[in-house]
Amino acid sequence: MGNYDPSLQKRKDTSTAAKKALLQKYQAAAEDPKMAQRQAERVVINEARMVRRAGREAARLTHETEIAEEVARAAEREAQAQLEAERAAALLAAEQVQREAAIAAEKKAERDARYAARKADKKARRRGY
Repeated sequence: MGNYDPSLQKRKDTSTAAKKALLQKYQAAAEDPKMAQRQAERVVINEARMVRRAGREAARLTHETEIAEEVARAAEREAQAQLEAERAAALLAAEQVQREAAIAAEKKAERDARYAARKADKKARRRGY
């Protein structure tokens, strides 16, 4: 170890003195009015930041609510349009069924008339008129 051989007690004393000096340095800095002013400024800045963040959050929530309401209105309009389309399709189908029934009745009437004419013709031939 050479010429350097401090005793244990001397090393402890040196360490304790260094710790005390470091602690006093930070305590002096903490009690400094400039440091307190900077800390107060940081607090004010942080509070302003929190207020802005809360404002942005409120705006975001309002925007999301408006979007949700618009989506709901669009879905309602879509459902109404679909309901109207279904009603129109049902009405068209009913009209088509009526037309087909009328055409079928007309064809049946024509067929029955031809049948009656054939029968009358056949009857007339049998009697010899």
